[in-house]
Amino acid sequence: MNFEGRSVVVTGASSGLGAALAVAFAKRGARLTLFARREQELQESAEQCRASGGEANPVVGDVTHTEDCVRCVESAVSFYGSLDVLVANAGVSMWAKFEDLSDTSIFRDLIDINYLGVVNCIHPALPYLKESRGVIAAVSSIQGKVPVPLHTGYVASKHALQGFLDTLRGELRGTGVDVVT
Repeated sequence: MNFEGRSVVVTGASSGLGAALAVAFAKRGARLTLFARREQELQESAEQCRASGGEANPVVGDVTHTEDCVRCVESAVSFYGSLDVLVANAGVSMWAKFEDLSDTSIFRDLIDINYLGVVNCIHPALPYLKESRGVIAAVSSIQGKVPVPLHTGYVASKHALQGFLDTLRGELRGTGVDVVT
């Protein structure tokens, strides 16, 4: 896919894989909307994208807050006039044996971020992606299909994500929107 002049949203764009993906898109001429919680790191990522030849519209927000996701999508469309690609990358992991956990609230965080965070971003983006015949690219994991010790909650969140995306892909067949993981 040619990304020159394409409007691309990247979630979790303030560090790690999200920041690296944003720079890679920038080098290919994408017009980026970068979405993440940490403002300082997000601004740094935006500067790296601009230095790499892309445009960058940073939006501070949290994928677990529906209104932030709506605001991000609206910002991308307002800033660039369209939305062509949504890269749902924001995520967290865990490293702990289930029986050793003193608090299971990490499971809610994993589901809220890794699964519902993707749902929260796709829902407001979908009408625009249908209009542009765009792409939803969600960062999943082999752990969405294969269990791995010490990752019970992470694996569960990625299984949910994989099931959602596989189903959504079928629902969107014939609309021109591609769903890739």
